[in-house]
Amino acid sequence: MESNRRTAINTAIFSAIANAFLAIAKGIAGVFGNSYALIADAIESTTDVFTSLLVLFGLRYSTRPADENHPYGHGKAEPLITFIVVGILVISATVIAYESIQHIRTPHKVPEKFTLVVLASIVILKEIFYRFVSKKSDKTKSTSLKADAWHHRSDAITSLLAFIGISIAIYMGEGYETADDWAALLASGFIIYNAFLIFRPALGEIMDEHVYDDLIVDIRKVAETVSGVQGTEKCFVRKTGMSFHVDLHLTVKGEISVKKGHDIAHDVKNAIQNEMPEIADVLIHIEPEE
Repeated sequence: MESNRRTAINTAIFSAIANAFLAIAKGIAGVFGNSYALIADAIESTTDVFTSLLVLFGLRYSTRPADENHPYGHGKAEPLITFIVVGILVISATVIAYESIQHIRTPHKVPEKFTLVVLASIVILKEIFYRFVSKKSDKTKSTSLKADAWHHRSDAITSLLAFIGISIAIYMGEGYETADDWAALLASGFIIYNAFLIFRPALGEIMDEHVYDDLIVDIRKVAETVSGVQGTEKCFVRKTGMSFHVDLHLTVKGEISVKKGHDIAHDVKNAIQNEMPEIADVLIHIEPEE
């Protein structure tokens, strides 16, 4: 678990630095290249810097060990941080949409051609960042890191739309000056959609939604390999941060002693946690076999 914690935190730091660098590059290119689509892209990257820092804070807090006031740990802080990230995304999308409409209504010059080179580079970089952070989020089981990965993907999409819009404005000529503004407006819709994709799993985590069927299958398989276990019944899993808590009902022979049943339960717990380190705790209920 400590390895996952370090991986997640280092990945969040990487995201914050990468977003800061790209936000500056986009902003400069947008201003000097006369492209609001690129400026809108810079606005999103700027918000991504703050959201990456929020993710970093959430990861540091949510991985604190359990204490007297938080016996299940601090993992639920992670989806709460994700909700804040989603809120920031929605706000930034709204600002981009509003400014896009204002620019569409106001005549302006066609963007400079060099902005296309900048945007093409950004699309490639952002897709690479998405794949890197997404891989780390899958490894660590971090909801907020997955949200950060989707920021990179949404940024790649908005940059691609800006590239298309600016290309139309440049090569179609007079009458198409607002094409990049329409691209920025369309990008705001994609940002809202991605915000929903981020929000949905975080909500499921807060509500302890049943979405861990594959993990439950693995838990049952491990439990049934332990000597003395006759079978498994109820098995519930809930996620807290990057770890899981399990409630498991075991069936054992009815004639064994309480001590023997207690020992079997401990053996099952140890076997499960040894096989699946991401499981922080297993609460086992013993039932006699009928």
